[in-house]
Amino acid sequence: MLAGLGWLYHDEPVVDLTPAETYVPAPVERTTGARSSLDPAWVRRTAERTGIPAPAVRAYATAQTSGVAGCDLGWTTLAGIGWVESQHGTLYGRTLRADGTSSSPILGPALDGREGFAAIRATPAGTAWHGDSTWEHAVGPMQFLPSTWAGVAVDGDRDGSRDPFDLDDAAAGAARYLCADGDLDSSQAWTAAVLRYNRSEAYARDVAAAALEYADEAAG
Repeated sequence: MLAGLGWLYHDEPVVDLTPAETYVPAPVERTTGARSSLDPAWVRRTAERTGIPAPAVRAYATAQTSGVAGCDLGWTTLAGIGWVESQHGTLYGRTLRADGTSSSPILGPALDGREGFAAIRATPAGTAWHGDSTWEHAVGPMQFLPSTWAGVAVDGDRDGSRDPFDLDDAAAGAARYLCADGDLDSSQAWTAAVLRYNRSEAYARDVAAAALEYADEAAG
């Protein structure tokens, strides 16, 4: 996977840099009853406190509580990545719609081998997502390469499609990707998982800083 803003970062050693508060999932409030779900009041309150669009809060928290990841992953980690990758689908003045899609599609730059970029030829499957028949692009608010998305695609909002441009799906897919090597129950495991998005200490620090800030703001 290649970060959407990956050209801002450079390869650096893998280090253990996260405090425990980063990898311990922040609380999520749910309704009670036969079919428990996210508490809409909690979603609204968390959006107001953190500045994260409510559809993004919903997407990240649903990915945490649904168990789709296969490990104990916090919504604030997904929010940290979502901020660094695309400002929660609002990059460059976009808005995030109620259905989890951005007002215009988010595409990473062409991976054409120029300085700072890998050279990855487009595949037919990738072209179907980004429209470039020559070079590959990362796609959507969580910036998946199409080949990576094919292996982790999830219908996070159960609307019948698995769409990397839909943050509900993309957040669920990112959760699955991060948990691919097992539980994130230590700072070392958390850091290694985040660095699969971008092998840069600066990137992991930015994600950790955002995740910690969101956890603090959500707690009030």
